[in-house]
Amino acid sequence: MEKLKALFSDRRMFIVFMMGFASGLPYLLTASTLQAWCKDAGMDLTTIGFFTLVTLPYSLKFLWAPVMDWIVPKGMGPGIGRRKAWLLISQVGLIAALVGLSMTNPSTNIALMAIMAFFVCFMSATQDVVIDAYQIEYLPKEQYALGNQLYIIGYRIAMIVAGAGTLMMTDVMSWKMVYLVMAATMGLALVTTFFAKEPTIEGKIPRGFVEAVWEPLKDFFSTNGSHKGKALWILAFFLVYKLGADMASIASTPFYMDLGFTKPIIGQMSKAVGLWATIGGGIAGAVGVVYFGIRRSLWAFGIFQGLACFSFVWLNSYVAGMSNPPAWALGISISFENVAVGMATAAFCAYMGSLVNRRYTATQYAILSSLMSLPRTLAGPFTLWTAQTLGYSTLFVICASASIPGLLILLKLRGVGGDVATAGASTTATAIASAATETPVRVIGVPYAAASETEAFDDASVGFVRVSGENAKSVGGNDRAGENTL
Repeated sequence: MEKLKALFSDRRMFIVFMMGFASGLPYLLTASTLQAWCKDAGMDLTTIGFFTLVTLPYSLKFLWAPVMDWIVPKGMGPGIGRRKAWLLISQVGLIAALVGLSMTNPSTNIALMAIMAFFVCFMSATQDVVIDAYQIEYLPKEQYALGNQLYIIGYRIAMIVAGAGTLMMTDVMSWKMVYLVMAATMGLALVTTFFAKEPTIEGKIPRGFVEAVWEPLKDFFSTNGSHKGKALWILAFFLVYKLGADMASIASTPFYMDLGFTKPIIGQMSKAVGLWATIGGGIAGAVGVVYFGIRRSLWAFGIFQGLACFSFVWLNSYVAGMSNPPAWALGISISFENVAVGMATAAFCAYMGSLVNRRYTATQYAILSSLMSLPRTLAGPFTLWTAQTLGYSTLFVICASASIPGLLILLKLRGVGGDVATAGASTTATAIASAATETPVRVIGVPYAAASETEAFDDASVGFVRVSGENAKSVGGNDRAGENTL
Protein backbone atom coordinates (compact mmCIF):
# COMPACT_ATOMS: atom_id res chain seq x y z
CA MET A 1 0.00 0.00 0.00
CA GLU A 2 2.81 2.39 0.86
CA LYS A 3 4.51 1.65 -2.44
CA LEU A 4 1.29 2.31 -4.35
CA LYS A 5 0.79 5.57 -2.43
CA ALA A 6 4.34 6.61 -3.26
CA LEU A 7 3.76 5.93 -6.94
CA PHE A 8 0.62 8.06 -7.10
CA SER A 9 2.30 10.90 -5.19
CA ASP A 10 5.27 10.92 -7.57
CA ARG A 11 5.27 14.19 -9.54
CA ARG A 12 6.22 12.23 -12.64
CA MET A 13 2.74 10.71 -12.65
CA PHE A 14 1.16 14.17 -12.79
CA ILE A 15 3.51 15.19 -15.61
CA VAL A 16 2.52 12.12 -17.64
CA PHE A 17 -1.18 12.74 -16.95
CA MET A 18 -0.89 16.32 -18.20
CA MET A 19 0.99 15.24 -21.29
CA GLY A 20 -1.85 12.85 -22.05
CA PHE A 21 -4.21 15.81 -21.76
CA ALA A 22 -2.01 17.92 -24.06
CA SER A 23 -1.91 15.14 -26.64
CA GLY A 24 -5.65 14.50 -26.62
CA LEU A 25 -6.94 18.08 -26.75
CA PRO A 26 -6.07 19.16 -30.34
CA TYR A 27 -7.33 16.15 -32.31
CA LEU A 28 -11.09 16.72 -32.28
CA LEU A 29 -10.57 20.45 -32.76
CA THR A 30 -9.65 19.64 -36.37
CA ALA A 31 -12.03 16.70 -36.72
CA SER A 32 -15.66 16.46 -35.56
CA THR A 33 -15.63 19.77 -33.68
CA LEU A 34 -14.36 21.61 -36.76
CA GLN A 35 -16.98 19.79 -38.85
CA ALA A 36 -19.69 21.06 -36.50
CA TRP A 37 -18.39 24.62 -36.89
CA CYS A 38 -18.41 24.30 -40.68
CA LYS A 39 -21.89 22.76 -40.61
CA ASP A 40 -23.14 25.64 -38.47
CA ALA A 41 -21.74 28.06 -41.06
CA GLY A 42 -23.82 26.39 -43.79
CA MET A 43 -20.96 24.59 -45.53
CA ASP A 44 -22.08 21.70 -47.77
CA LEU A 45 -21.11 18.13 -46.91
CA THR A 46 -18.71 17.67 -49.84
CA THR A 47 -16.64 20.67 -48.76
CA ILE A 48 -16.67 19.51 -45.14
CA GLY A 49 -15.44 16.15 -46.40
CA PHE A 50 -12.38 17.75 -47.99
CA PHE A 51 -11.53 19.25 -44.62
CA THR A 52 -10.60 15.78 -43.35
CA LEU A 53 -7.46 16.07 -45.49
CA VAL A 54 -6.03 18.57 -43.02
CA THR A 55 -5.39 15.66 -40.62
CA LEU A 56 -2.79 14.11 -42.96
CA PRO A 57 0.10 15.02 -40.59
CA TYR A 58 -1.16 12.39 -38.13
CA SER A 59 -0.64 9.75 -40.81
CA LEU A 60 2.68 11.11 -42.08
CA LYS A 61 4.46 12.09 -38.85
CA PHE A 62 6.82 9.15 -39.14
CA LEU A 63 8.47 11.08 -41.99
CA TRP A 64 9.83 13.80 -39.70
CA ALA A 65 9.96 11.87 -36.41
CA PRO A 66 13.71 11.14 -36.83
CA VAL A 67 14.39 14.89 -36.85
CA MET A 68 13.39 15.04 -33.18
CA ASP A 69 16.07 12.43 -32.48
CA TRP A 70 18.88 13.82 -34.59
CA ILE A 71 18.59 17.56 -33.91
CA VAL A 72 18.99 19.09 -30.45
CA PRO A 73 17.74 22.74 -30.35
CA LYS A 74 20.22 24.97 -28.55
CA GLY A 75 20.00 28.14 -26.49
CA MET A 76 16.58 27.60 -24.92
CA GLY A 77 17.72 27.94 -21.33
CA PRO A 78 19.14 25.83 -18.51
CA GLY A 79 17.62 22.42 -17.94
CA ILE A 80 16.07 22.35 -21.41
CA GLY A 81 17.51 19.57 -23.52
CA ARG A 82 16.42 17.73 -26.62
CA ARG A 83 12.96 16.52 -25.49
CA LYS A 84 11.82 19.61 -23.58
CA ALA A 85 13.04 21.90 -26.36
CA TRP A 86 11.00 20.10 -29.01
CA LEU A 87 7.99 19.97 -26.66
CA LEU A 88 8.14 23.73 -26.11
CA ILE A 89 8.54 24.40 -29.83
CA SER A 90 5.60 22.19 -30.77
CA GLN A 91 3.32 23.46 -27.99
CA VAL A 92 3.99 27.14 -28.66
CA GLY A 93 3.34 26.46 -32.35
CA LEU A 94 0.16 24.57 -31.46
CA ILE A 95 -1.21 27.40 -29.33
CA ALA A 96 -0.41 29.92 -32.07
CA ALA A 97 -2.11 27.69 -34.65
CA LEU A 98 -5.27 27.37 -32.52
CA VAL A 99 -5.41 31.15 -32.07
CA GLY A 100 -4.99 31.56 -35.82
CA LEU A 101 -7.73 28.99 -36.48
CA SER A 102 -10.09 30.86 -34.15
CA MET A 103 -9.65 34.00 -36.24
CA THR A 104 -10.82 32.33 -39.45
CA ASN A 105 -14.34 32.22 -40.81
CA PRO A 106 -15.64 29.27 -42.85
CA SER A 107 -18.22 31.50 -44.48
CA THR A 108 -15.72 33.99 -45.91
CA ASN A 109 -12.32 32.30 -46.21
CA ILE A 110 -12.40 28.52 -46.36
CA ALA A 111 -8.84 28.27 -47.68
CA LEU A 112 -7.36 30.16 -44.72
CA MET A 113 -9.29 27.98 -42.28
CA ALA A 114 -7.96 24.85 -43.99
CA ILE A 115 -4.38 26.15 -43.81
CA MET A 116 -4.64 26.96 -40.12
CA ALA A 117 -6.30 23.61 -39.36
CA PHE A 118 -3.48 21.83 -41.21
CA PHE A 119 -0.92 23.75 -39.14
CA VAL A 120 -2.73 22.70 -35.94
CA CYS A 121 -2.53 19.05 -37.05
CA PHE A 122 1.15 19.36 -37.98
CA MET A 123 2.13 20.84 -34.62
CA SER A 124 -0.09 18.37 -32.76
CA ALA A 125 1.44 15.38 -34.58
CA THR A 126 4.92 16.73 -33.82
CA GLN A 127 4.01 17.09 -30.15
CA ASP A 128 2.76 13.49 -30.12
CA VAL A 129 6.10 12.23 -31.43
CA VAL A 130 8.04 14.04 -28.72
CA ILE A 131 5.65 13.15 -25.88
CA ASP A 132 5.86 9.51 -26.85
CA ALA A 133 9.64 9.52 -26.68
CA TYR A 134 9.68 11.66 -23.53
CA GLN A 135 7.41 9.30 -21.62
CA ILE A 136 9.55 6.27 -22.36
CA GLU A 137 12.74 8.03 -21.32
CA TYR A 138 11.23 9.82 -18.32
CA LEU A 139 9.60 6.97 -16.41
CA PRO A 140 11.43 4.14 -14.64
CA LYS A 141 10.53 0.68 -15.88
CA GLU A 142 8.40 -0.13 -12.82
CA GLN A 143 6.24 2.96 -13.43
CA TYR A 144 5.39 2.29 -17.08
CA ALA A 145 2.06 0.60 -16.33
CA LEU A 146 0.73 3.28 -13.99
CA GLY A 147 2.15 6.04 -16.19
CA ASN A 148 0.39 4.68 -19.25
CA GLN A 149 -2.88 4.45 -17.35
CA LEU A 150 -2.65 8.08 -16.25
CA TYR A 151 -1.66 9.16 -19.76
CA ILE A 152 -4.80 7.49 -21.15
CA ILE A 153 -7.00 9.11 -18.48
CA GLY A 154 -5.57 12.53 -19.35
CA TYR A 155 -6.04 11.86 -23.05
CA ARG A 156 -9.67 10.83 -22.60
CA ILE A 157 -10.50 13.84 -20.42
CA ALA A 158 -9.05 16.11 -23.11
CA MET A 159 -11.12 14.38 -25.78
CA ILE A 160 -14.28 15.03 -23.79
CA VAL A 161 -13.33 18.69 -23.32
CA ALA A 162 -12.56 19.16 -27.03
CA GLY A 163 -15.61 17.16 -28.13
CA ALA A 164 -18.66 17.32 -25.87
CA GLY A 165 -17.30 20.35 -24.01
CA THR A 166 -16.90 22.56 -27.06
CA LEU A 167 -20.31 21.63 -28.49
CA MET A 168 -21.99 22.62 -25.24
CA MET A 169 -19.93 25.83 -25.01
CA THR A 170 -21.33 27.00 -28.34
CA ASP A 171 -24.68 27.59 -26.61
CA VAL A 172 -23.16 30.49 -24.68
CA MET A 173 -20.30 31.75 -26.86
CA SER A 174 -19.16 32.00 -30.47
CA TRP A 175 -16.98 29.44 -32.22
CA LYS A 176 -14.15 31.99 -32.21
CA MET A 177 -14.29 32.22 -28.41
CA VAL A 178 -14.53 28.43 -28.09
CA TYR A 179 -11.27 27.97 -29.99
CA LEU A 180 -9.57 30.77 -28.05
CA VAL A 181 -10.56 29.00 -24.83
CA MET A 182 -9.06 25.78 -26.20
CA ALA A 183 -5.83 27.63 -27.09
CA ALA A 184 -5.66 28.99 -23.55
CA THR A 185 -6.27 25.50 -22.19
CA MET A 186 -3.25 24.26 -24.16
CA GLY A 187 -1.28 26.72 -22.06
CA LEU A 188 -1.52 24.17 -19.25
CA ALA A 189 0.64 21.87 -21.36
CA LEU A 190 3.23 24.60 -21.79
CA VAL A 191 3.41 25.16 -18.02
CA THR A 192 3.72 21.41 -17.47
CA THR A 193 6.64 21.19 -19.88
CA PHE A 194 8.48 24.03 -18.12
CA PHE A 195 8.26 22.20 -14.79
CA ALA A 196 9.01 18.75 -16.22
CA LYS A 197 12.49 17.32 -15.90
CA GLU A 198 14.60 16.65 -18.97
CA PRO A 199 14.97 12.85 -19.22
CA THR A 200 18.37 11.24 -19.13
CA ILE A 201 19.56 10.09 -22.55
CA GLU A 202 20.03 6.33 -22.70
CA GLY A 203 21.54 4.52 -25.63
CA LYS A 204 22.83 6.31 -28.69
CA ILE A 205 21.25 8.86 -30.99
CA PRO A 206 20.74 7.55 -34.55
CA ARG A 207 23.80 8.34 -36.63
CA GLY A 208 22.06 8.79 -39.95
CA PHE A 209 19.34 7.87 -42.40
CA VAL A 210 20.46 4.28 -42.92
CA GLU A 211 20.48 3.35 -39.24
CA ALA A 212 17.20 5.07 -38.38
CA VAL A 213 15.08 4.44 -41.46
CA TRP A 214 16.47 2.14 -44.13
CA GLU A 215 17.31 -0.93 -42.03
CA PRO A 216 13.80 -1.25 -40.51
CA LEU A 217 12.24 -0.88 -43.97
CA LYS A 218 14.60 -3.43 -45.46
CA ASP A 219 13.69 -5.92 -42.73
CA PHE A 220 9.95 -5.34 -43.16
CA PHE A 221 9.95 -6.00 -46.91
CA SER A 222 12.44 -8.87 -46.82
CA THR A 223 11.21 -12.09 -48.44
CA ASN A 224 13.21 -14.09 -45.89
CA GLY A 225 11.73 -12.48 -42.78
CA SER A 226 8.77 -13.32 -40.57
CA HIS A 227 6.40 -11.64 -43.04
CA LYS A 228 7.18 -14.34 -45.62
CA GLY A 229 7.32 -11.89 -48.50
CA LYS A 230 3.75 -10.68 -47.86
CA ALA A 231 4.62 -7.14 -46.79
CA LEU A 232 2.46 -5.56 -49.49
CA TRP A 233 -0.52 -7.66 -48.46
CA ILE A 234 0.07 -6.55 -44.86
CA LEU A 235 0.10 -2.90 -45.88
CA ALA A 236 -3.07 -3.39 -47.93
CA PHE A 237 -4.77 -5.03 -44.95
CA PHE A 238 -3.95 -2.09 -42.69
CA LEU A 239 -5.32 0.30 -45.27
CA VAL A 240 -8.74 -1.34 -45.71
CA TYR A 241 -9.63 -3.41 -42.61
CA LYS A 242 -11.22 -0.44 -40.81
CA LEU A 243 -12.16 1.57 -43.90
CA GLY A 244 -15.93 1.12 -43.51
CA ALA A 245 -15.91 2.07 -39.83
CA ASP A 246 -13.72 5.08 -40.58
CA MET A 247 -16.09 6.28 -43.31
CA ALA A 248 -19.07 5.95 -40.98
CA SER A 249 -17.25 7.93 -38.29
CA ILE A 250 -16.39 10.73 -40.74
CA ALA A 251 -20.06 11.23 -41.59
CA SER A 252 -21.39 10.82 -38.05
CA THR A 253 -21.44 14.44 -36.78
CA PRO A 254 -23.01 16.01 -39.92
CA PHE A 255 -25.43 13.05 -39.99
CA TYR A 256 -26.60 13.66 -36.42
CA MET A 257 -27.02 17.38 -37.06
CA ASP A 258 -29.00 16.78 -40.27
CA LEU A 259 -31.35 14.47 -38.35
CA GLY A 260 -32.21 17.39 -36.07
CA PHE A 261 -30.24 16.51 -32.95
CA THR A 262 -28.92 19.57 -31.11
CA LYS A 263 -25.20 20.03 -30.54
CA PRO A 264 -25.49 19.58 -26.73
CA ILE A 265 -27.37 16.28 -27.24
CA ILE A 266 -24.77 15.12 -29.77
CA GLY A 267 -22.05 16.07 -27.31
CA GLN A 268 -23.66 14.17 -24.44
CA MET A 269 -24.46 11.03 -26.43
CA SER A 270 -21.60 10.85 -28.91
CA LYS A 271 -18.82 11.85 -26.57
CA ALA A 272 -20.09 10.62 -23.20
CA VAL A 273 -22.24 7.55 -23.87
CA GLY A 274 -20.01 6.67 -26.80
CA LEU A 275 -16.93 6.82 -24.58
CA TRP A 276 -18.08 4.04 -22.28
CA ALA A 277 -19.35 1.98 -25.19
CA THR A 278 -15.93 2.24 -26.83
CA ILE A 279 -14.09 1.31 -23.63
CA GLY A 280 -16.45 -1.63 -23.04
CA GLY A 281 -16.02 -2.81 -26.61
CA GLY A 282 -12.25 -2.49 -26.36
CA ILE A 283 -12.07 -4.54 -23.18
CA ALA A 284 -14.43 -7.18 -24.61
CA GLY A 285 -12.34 -7.31 -27.78
CA ALA A 286 -9.10 -7.70 -25.84
CA VAL A 287 -10.58 -10.55 -23.81
CA GLY A 288 -11.77 -12.13 -27.05
CA VAL A 289 -8.24 -11.94 -28.44
CA VAL A 290 -6.92 -13.78 -25.38
CA TYR A 291 -9.46 -16.59 -25.53
CA PHE A 292 -9.99 -17.01 -29.27
CA GLY A 293 -6.75 -15.74 -30.76
CA ILE A 294 -5.95 -12.79 -32.98
CA ARG A 295 -7.00 -14.24 -36.32
CA ARG A 296 -10.42 -15.50 -35.21
CA SER A 297 -11.04 -12.17 -33.46
CA LEU A 298 -10.14 -10.24 -36.62
CA TRP A 299 -12.73 -12.27 -38.53
CA ALA A 300 -15.51 -12.07 -35.94
CA PHE A 301 -15.05 -8.44 -34.96
CA GLY A 302 -14.44 -7.36 -38.56
CA ILE A 303 -17.84 -8.77 -39.54
CA PHE A 304 -19.42 -7.19 -36.46
CA GLN A 305 -18.05 -3.71 -37.24
CA GLY A 306 -19.45 -3.98 -40.75
CA LEU A 307 -22.89 -4.96 -39.49
CA ALA A 308 -22.78 -2.12 -36.95
CA CYS A 309 -23.04 0.40 -39.80
CA PHE A 310 -26.67 -0.66 -40.20
CA SER A 311 -27.40 0.94 -36.81
CA PHE A 312 -27.05 4.28 -38.62
CA VAL A 313 -29.44 3.09 -41.34
CA TRP A 314 -31.95 2.21 -38.63
CA LEU A 315 -31.49 5.60 -36.94
CA ASN A 316 -32.00 7.45 -40.23
CA SER A 317 -35.22 5.54 -40.85
CA TYR A 318 -36.56 5.74 -37.29
CA VAL A 319 -36.24 9.50 -36.74
CA ALA A 320 -37.14 10.53 -40.30
CA GLY A 321 -39.56 13.47 -40.24
CA MET A 322 -39.32 14.02 -36.47
CA SER A 323 -38.90 17.65 -35.43
CA ASN A 324 -37.52 16.64 -32.04
CA PRO A 325 -35.82 13.22 -32.39
CA PRO A 326 -35.39 11.27 -29.14
CA ALA A 327 -31.91 11.24 -27.60
CA TRP A 328 -32.27 7.58 -26.61
CA ALA A 329 -32.39 6.53 -30.27
CA LEU A 330 -29.12 8.34 -30.91
CA GLY A 331 -27.62 6.71 -27.82
CA ILE A 332 -28.58 3.20 -28.98
CA SER A 333 -27.10 3.72 -32.43
CA ILE A 334 -23.88 5.23 -31.12
CA SER A 335 -23.45 2.55 -28.46
CA PHE A 336 -23.91 -0.32 -30.90
CA GLU A 337 -21.45 1.13 -33.40
CA ASN A 338 -18.86 2.07 -30.75
CA VAL A 339 -18.89 -1.34 -29.10
CA ALA A 340 -18.32 -3.00 -32.47
CA VAL A 341 -15.53 -0.62 -33.46
CA GLY A 342 -13.87 -0.97 -30.04
CA MET A 343 -13.80 -4.76 -30.38
CA ALA A 344 -12.41 -4.64 -33.93
CA THR A 345 -9.77 -2.09 -32.91
CA ALA A 346 -8.57 -4.33 -30.07
CA ALA A 347 -7.98 -7.26 -32.43
CA PHE A 348 -6.51 -4.97 -35.08
CA CYS A 349 -3.93 -3.47 -32.72
CA ALA A 350 -3.04 -6.87 -31.27
CA TYR A 351 -2.33 -8.09 -34.80
CA MET A 352 -0.26 -4.99 -35.49
CA GLY A 353 1.85 -5.70 -32.42
CA SER A 354 2.48 -9.27 -33.54
CA LEU A 355 3.96 -8.13 -36.87
CA VAL A 356 6.77 -5.81 -35.83
CA ASN A 357 10.38 -6.94 -35.53
CA ARG A 358 11.65 -6.49 -32.00
CA ARG A 359 14.83 -4.82 -33.26
CA TYR A 360 12.90 -2.17 -35.19
CA THR A 361 9.73 -1.78 -33.12
CA ALA A 362 9.59 2.02 -33.26
CA THR A 363 9.94 2.58 -36.99
CA GLN A 364 7.90 -0.42 -38.14
CA TYR A 365 5.09 0.28 -35.69
CA ALA A 366 5.08 3.94 -36.70
CA ILE A 367 4.58 2.91 -40.33
CA LEU A 368 1.71 0.54 -39.51
CA SER A 369 -0.01 2.92 -37.09
CA SER A 370 0.23 5.72 -39.66
CA LEU A 371 -1.36 3.48 -42.29
CA MET A 372 -4.11 2.78 -39.76
CA SER A 373 -5.24 6.42 -39.87
CA LEU A 374 -4.54 7.17 -43.55
CA PRO A 375 -7.83 5.76 -44.98
CA ARG A 376 -9.86 7.94 -42.63
CA THR A 377 -8.08 11.02 -43.94
CA LEU A 378 -8.27 10.17 -47.62
CA ALA A 379 -11.84 8.83 -47.53
CA GLY A 380 -13.29 12.06 -46.13
CA PRO A 381 -14.12 13.84 -49.40
CA PHE A 382 -15.67 10.75 -51.01
CA THR A 383 -17.65 9.88 -47.87
CA LEU A 384 -19.48 13.17 -47.46
CA TRP A 385 -19.89 13.61 -51.22
CA THR A 386 -21.66 10.24 -51.24
CA ALA A 387 -23.86 11.30 -48.33
CA GLN A 388 -24.83 14.50 -50.11
CA THR A 389 -25.38 12.85 -53.50
CA LEU A 390 -26.88 9.44 -52.64
CA GLY A 391 -28.14 9.96 -49.10
CA TYR A 392 -26.98 8.77 -45.71
CA SER A 393 -28.63 5.34 -45.82
CA THR A 394 -26.86 4.47 -49.07
CA LEU A 395 -23.58 5.72 -47.62
CA PHE A 396 -23.85 3.48 -44.56
CA VAL A 397 -24.66 0.45 -46.69
CA ILE A 398 -21.45 1.22 -48.63
CA CYS A 399 -19.61 1.50 -45.29
CA ALA A 400 -20.82 -1.96 -44.29
CA SER A 401 -19.70 -3.37 -47.64
CA ALA A 402 -16.28 -1.73 -47.25
CA SER A 403 -15.47 -4.17 -44.44
CA ILE A 404 -15.36 -7.09 -46.90
CA PRO A 405 -12.01 -6.38 -48.69
CA GLY A 406 -10.08 -6.48 -45.40
CA LEU A 407 -11.51 -9.89 -44.56
CA LEU A 408 -10.61 -11.21 -48.01
CA ILE A 409 -7.02 -9.96 -47.64
CA LEU A 410 -6.88 -11.72 -44.27
CA LEU A 411 -7.13 -15.00 -46.19
CA LYS A 412 -3.83 -14.15 -47.89
CA LEU A 413 -2.12 -13.55 -44.54
CA ARG A 414 -2.54 -17.02 -43.15
CA GLY A 415 0.50 -17.84 -41.05
CA VAL A 416 1.70 -14.23 -40.91
CA GLY A 417 1.60 -12.57 -37.50
CA GLY A 418 -0.10 -13.79 -34.34
CA ASP A 419 -2.56 -16.61 -34.98
CA VAL A 420 -3.13 -18.18 -31.60
CA ALA A 421 -4.64 -17.17 -28.30
CA THR A 422 -1.29 -17.11 -26.51
CA ALA A 423 0.04 -14.56 -28.96
CA GLY A 424 -3.06 -12.51 -28.40
CA ALA A 425 -2.63 -12.63 -24.65
CA SER A 426 0.78 -11.05 -24.93
CA THR A 427 -0.64 -8.03 -26.69
CA THR A 428 -3.82 -7.61 -24.68
CA ALA A 429 -2.36 -4.62 -22.87
CA THR A 430 -1.81 -2.75 -26.08
CA ALA A 431 -5.20 -3.79 -27.44
CA ILE A 432 -7.08 -2.52 -24.40
CA ALA A 433 -5.14 0.72 -24.29
CA SER A 434 -5.77 1.21 -28.00
CA ALA A 435 -9.47 0.56 -27.76
CA ALA A 436 -9.99 2.71 -24.71
CA THR A 437 -8.64 6.02 -25.87
CA GLU A 438 -9.66 7.28 -29.29
CA THR A 439 -6.55 7.92 -30.94
CA PRO A 440 -3.55 6.39 -29.27
CA VAL A 441 -1.68 3.25 -30.14
CA ARG A 442 1.38 3.34 -27.91
CA VAL A 443 4.11 0.73 -28.17
CA ILE A 444 7.63 1.55 -27.09
CA GLY A 445 7.07 5.22 -27.47
CA VAL A 446 5.90 4.98 -31.07
CA PRO A 447 3.86 7.95 -32.25
CA TYR A 448 0.27 6.82 -32.43
CA ALA A 449 -2.45 7.64 -34.89
CA ALA A 450 -6.05 8.40 -34.12
CA ALA A 451 -8.08 5.76 -35.69
CA SER A 452 -11.43 7.41 -35.38
CA GLU A 453 -13.50 9.63 -33.20
CA THR A 454 -15.38 6.66 -31.82
CA GLU A 455 -12.66 4.12 -31.40
CA ALA A 456 -9.05 3.77 -30.89
CA PHE A 457 -7.79 3.73 -28.23
CA ASP A 458 -8.37 5.18 -29.71
CA ASP A 459 -6.80 4.23 -26.98
CA ALA A 460 -6.70 -0.28 -19.52
CA SER A 461 -3.66 -1.47 -18.12
CA VAL A 462 0.02 -2.05 -18.67
CA GLY A 463 2.98 -0.39 -20.05
CA PHE A 464 4.58 -0.46 -23.40
CA VAL A 465 4.74 -3.72 -25.27
CA ARG A 466 7.31 -5.00 -27.66
CA VAL A 467 6.46 -8.03 -29.70
CA SER A 468 8.56 -10.39 -31.74
CA GLY A 469 6.64 -13.30 -33.21
CA GLU A 470 4.93 -15.13 -30.39
CA ASN A 471 7.18 -13.74 -27.68
CA ALA A 472 6.14 -10.51 -26.05
CA LYS A 473 6.95 -8.72 -22.86
CA SER A 474 6.89 -5.32 -21.22
CA VAL A 475 10.31 -3.82 -21.37
CA GLY A 476 12.13 -0.87 -19.95
CA GLY A 477 14.63 1.67 -21.06
CA ASN A 478 17.68 -0.56 -20.81
CA ASP A 479 16.50 -2.61 -23.79
CA ARG A 480 16.28 0.41 -26.00
CA ALA A 481 19.96 1.07 -26.53
CA GLY A 482 20.72 1.75 -30.14
CA GLU A 483 17.08 1.85 -31.26
CA ASN A 484 14.99 4.70 -32.59
CA THR A 485 12.69 5.62 -29.69
CA LEU A 486 10.48 7.96 -31.60
